[in-house]
Amino acid sequence: MKNYYKISEISKLYGIGPDSLRYYEKLGILKPRRDTNGYRLYSLKELYKLNMIRDLRSLDFSMEQIKEYLDKQSIDNTLALLYEEQSLLYSRIKELKTRKKIIENRIAGLSGLFALSAGIFTIKDCPARPCVQLSEYITRDEEMDFLIKKLHKKHENKVWDFGTQTIGAFFAMEELTKGIANVYTSVFFVLEQEASDYDFLLPAGKYISYYYRGNYEQNAARLQELLAYAQEKDLPLDGKPFEIYAIDNRDTMRPEEFLTEIQVRTDTSVLV
Repeated sequence: MKNYYKISEISKLYGIGPDSLRYYEKLGILKPRRDTNGYRLYSLKELYKLNMIRDLRSLDFSMEQIKEYLDKQSIDNTLALLYEEQSLLYSRIKELKTRKKIIENRIAGLSGLFALSAGIFTIKDCPARPCVQLSEYITRDEEMDFLIKKLHKKHENKVWDFGTQTIGAFFAMEELTKGIANVYTSVFFVLEQEASDYDFLLPAGKYISYYYRGNYEQNAARLQELLAYAQEKDLPLDGKPFEIYAIDNRDTMRPEEFLTEIQVRTDTSVLV
């Protein structure tokens, strides 16, 4: 076995780029010698450090932390590092379990929505829903996407997983009643039930719900169908209609696979 290895050999063996090896040298972690041609030569004595660097970097230890440890390596420092590494691993495990649950819920939710029958009117009993909102006149899908991103940026600390975030928008009713589709006055996110910092509440109560599939250019016609259903059933409307995007461009780029829900609060006491 050789006592010294060139930078190209170390780079290939450890899967570490030459630039990273030079950076470790600049920090003083590695101290290669030079041969007669000026090429770096790494001794076996130093190579064990690369395993430590790789393992600690995978746990997000900074290079400064790693250098300090290697400079002052002792049983006490090793134990302290191991305890810190253990704590980081526990945090990662907790984070992965949370992420696993989110993905399981998303799979179940998306599968159920994809199989859902559209074009059917139902009455939903909904709890109070805290929401955050951006108000702006929206006439194009690109504007909607931009405002959703802007709202997400503003409240990303409240949104655990954007893929499962409930997103909605209030219709510009004057335009839609004239048959002008895909026009809105605001976009909103529905937060967790326990949220205390929000912009408004969708009040608890009964909501007429109507799902439709396809692009948003049909929403004026679909809304008219919902309003006609409410009139036929003598259901008084108590609030402004809005859309919720059950399946959208977060899940598919095929408009025919989009699934959108129109909701509006009603007073069902007349049914009693």
